[in-house]
Amino acid sequence: MSSIGTKRLTFEEWQTLPETKQRCEVVDGVLVMPPGPLLGEHQWVSTEIVMSLRPFLRATGLGIVLPAPSDIVIRREPLRVRQPDLMVVNEELTGIARPSDLVGLRFLEQPPLLVVEIMPPSNTRREIEEKVLDYRNIGVLECWLASFPTRTVEVLRLTAEAAASTGVYGMGDTLSSAVLPGFALPITDIFGPLLSWQSNFEQA
Repeated sequence: MSSIGTKRLTFEEWQTLPETKQRCEVVDGVLVMPPGPLLGEHQWVSTEIVMSLRPFLRATGLGIVLPAPSDIVIRREPLRVRQPDLMVVNEELTGIARPSDLVGLRFLEQPPLLVVEIMPPSNTRREIEEKVLDYRNIGVLECWLASFPTRTVEVLRLTAEAAASTGVYGMGDTLSSAVLPGFALPITDIFGPLLSWQSNFEQA
């Protein structure tokens, strides 16, 4: 990630920034912007996970899935704001029970039930660990780390004490989630079509 300027934003100043669809976070008051993801890979993985989660969540009433950019205020001073690639919010943790509760909502200060990070090659392990620590600190219960290069999704169970891996799911495996009982997502459904696309692209 690259920082934008050296000025440290306060919570009040951050709220006055113009609306943008560009992904950006705030780390201890410094506005940072990640490089653009590999469009085909990142957007495909994000869309497939959303399309798998949305009908399940509607049928069970366990929550609502939101894609980026959606801001989570980790703390106001020094200001820290995160934007996971996807998050699932529910009534118990956020008070959001139905889509109409999202109208006019600018950011969250309550923990999502679940966050998903699609790991770009530019991210260092330290950057990911810092994000996961922020999610732990506000009470997020689960984090998925999706990686196209390894064709895996790792599921982390988050507590105040630790982030514990409950499974690394690869091609041929089916992902399950402790916070979404009954949910099942074959990993091949996420990455399989991309492998065919990549092979055809390389042969062209």
